[in-house]
Amino acid sequence: MSDSCKIISLGEVCDYLRKHDNYLILTHASPDGDTLGSGFGLMRVLEDLGKKAKVFCPEGIPKKFEYLAKTPKVDFKEKTIVAVDIADPKLLGMACEQYADKVQLCIDHHISNTKYSKSLYLDATSAAACESIYTIAVALGVEINQDIANALYTGIATDTGCFKFSNTTAKTHSITAKLFEAGVDATEINRAMFETISCARLDIERLALDTIDFRFNGKCAVISITADMIEKTKCEKSDLEGITAIARTIEGVVVGITLRENQRGRIKASVRTHDPIDACAICNNLGGGGHPRASGCEVVGDVDHAKQEILKYVGQALENANLI
Repeated sequence: MSDSCKIISLGEVCDYLRKHDNYLILTHASPDGDTLGSGFGLMRVLEDLGKKAKVFCPEGIPKKFEYLAKTPKVDFKEKTIVAVDIADPKLLGMACEQYADKVQLCIDHHISNTKYSKSLYLDATSAAACESIYTIAVALGVEINQDIANALYTGIATDTGCFKFSNTTAKTHSITAKLFEAGVDATEINRAMFETISCARLDIERLALDTIDFRFNGKCAVISITADMIEKTKCEKSDLEGITAIARTIEGVVVGITLRENQRGRIKASVRTHDPIDACAICNNLGGGGHPRASGCEVVGDVDHAKQEILKYVGQALENANLI
């Protein structure tokens, strides 16, 4: 956390964006629809204001999101660094060392934001950071065109599980209605995001399902994905996205955990919960964070060690909630 981080209002973030130029917009590693939708949505909003802006994704853009990036490349020297949908600079991955202490403005919706930027516009009531970008665009007087609508819809739809998750609100639907009025191509985006999987994804999902480990009388389900499994199926990181939601969909499961071996000795844990269990509180114990129903953390060690570490806190949470 930065001692000098200033929490700013909607009016102040609009003034900031009007005042500065030559924007480099950072998205997080293992990019999802919200960080990319926020990045490219904000880029186009800034371009409408006559600003220069470009999006930087530390690990490149997954193929299914390439439609967001179909824009002429503009060459300029960045002066203003903005992070979108990034609660902690560690999420920058390989770009962390280069940019962690250089972020001037962060636009986020994670209550667990570590306040690492010089200025922070945080709206934890937003289901997705893209909702905040929409609010900012309207306050700036920017017309929501189809390109902006496609970017923002991508983030909202993916972060709400196509409007199925509990973070979906009346505001979510109200904003989405405006995106439809702007001509969003929702049918094609939904098909790409929710109805199309690669053969590699099918293979890794089959292997992952074989690892399901039920704990606490079926209240918790753990799925494990090892580096060997990833290598065997030749799947990309983007192929692993939807797997994190599988465990929570099983009847009787309140806490679903997916453990993924990013590299030997480092395990990414994705935690998805149903009310009343707070996923963010569980992950905070291991240095992570996120949202009450969807959070993550990283554990050093192998999959078995990571499982035992996180299950300690899952057990405490279930016990405190009188579920075991």
